[in-house]
Amino acid sequence: MKDRAENLIGKTRDAVPEGTLAVGIGLMITAVTTFIFLTVARQALPDRPFNAFNAFWGFIFVAGPGLFLPLEQEVGRALAHRGAQNLGGGPLVHRAARLGAALTAIMAVVAVAAAPLYVDGLFHGDWLLVVSLAIGLFGFAFMHLTRGTLSGNGRFVPYGKILAIDGSAKLAAAVVLWQLGVDTAGPYGLCIALSPFLATGIALLGQKGLLQEGPPAPYSELSNTLGWLLAGSLLMQVLGYSVLLGVGILRGPGDIAIAAALSSAFFVGRIPPLLFQAVQGTLLPKLAGLAGAGRHDEFRNGFRQLMVLVCAIAALGTAAAFAVGVPIGEKLFPPFDIGAVDLGLLVAGNGIFIIALTIAQALIALHGHKEAAAAWGAGVVAFVIGAAVISDLALRVEIGFLAGTIVTGIVMGLTLTARMRGGVEASIDSLITQIEHEPLDL
Repeated sequence: MKDRAENLIGKTRDAVPEGTLAVGIGLMITAVTTFIFLTVARQALPDRPFNAFNAFWGFIFVAGPGLFLPLEQEVGRALAHRGAQNLGGGPLVHRAARLGAALTAIMAVVAVAAAPLYVDGLFHGDWLLVVSLAIGLFGFAFMHLTRGTLSGNGRFVPYGKILAIDGSAKLAAAVVLWQLGVDTAGPYGLCIALSPFLATGIALLGQKGLLQEGPPAPYSELSNTLGWLLAGSLLMQVLGYSVLLGVGILRGPGDIAIAAALSSAFFVGRIPPLLFQAVQGTLLPKLAGLAGAGRHDEFRNGFRQLMVLVCAIAALGTAAAFAVGVPIGEKLFPPFDIGAVDLGLLVAGNGIFIIALTIAQALIALHGHKEAAAAWGAGVVAFVIGAAVISDLALRVEIGFLAGTIVTGIVMGLTLTARMRGGVEASIDSLITQIEHEPLDL
């Protein structure tokens, strides 16, 4: 019995990449503090400003991670590649910073210039949310670039600190606002916009040697497929937050209460993806290394072990939503006027979403950037179709989201199966062929 238990623990440990512990602790803290932050916002804000805040949340978390998570991943992998060759990564980070700054500036100008088109409808006339959106884009860019630099140097403790401090800082600010009786959405949006600056600045204290001198870095060193990565990341975030975006766009004048209830249910349904983020953040580099080194059997075995873990999270989360999800929601986001079926559909969609996300990481490791982006795009199209053929607001976003994740998962799975049956091409981009030397272990 003891040997079998140790064997099971060992297999579980092997299925989760090393580095997950430090990142996972930070993620656990930020997940808890984020949920408390949302609870505070729900208590402080009436339905109308709460709906405006949720629309802002959808915007910032589509644009922020959607644009800058690929940059973080590419910087992390490219730095690890340089480190394996004893080459300094300073020029690479500087190049990535210039690219990120240009992208951020463009998006911030677009957000402000286009504000008259959406501020009255989605943000209910709260211009401070527009300001928060523009500031938040710079905050997310700074945070993700720093996280990529830290992960590429194998410094996961300060990486975890960024996660933990980001969640804690915005919670502390929100509690102060709540106690002061602030009942407009803008100041709470500003909490989200400013916390990345504080978290990243504190985590960088005492960090030395991150930007070693090295050879010049052309943009191609950040991957020739960065465009497809950006497209896939944005489409992934759009699908992941399609419920919030759909509620904001589709709600009518009489849907204020149900829109607020759906937004609360959406955040309860995000628990499985939050649990998975620590694994996702460290999965891709190791899978890329196994594929690039031609270790096909290890790639397949590691991926299968991880899929078992992810499917278990999805299944347990869905079952829990149907069984006890509503009581949990009532404690977290009172009043919680959503039934078990509605919540179960949302959590089932999120469960399938993280399965698709896992397959996408493996597909990208096999250089399937274009196919992954196409699969996320197919899911967004499926959401739009599902939402278009149903009239009830709740079912529109619930069925649309579930249909979108199912379509994405099927397309991803078929594409990955075909690639794995055909073997891994030896010409995998030089950016990732040596990632096995990164201090991560599947």
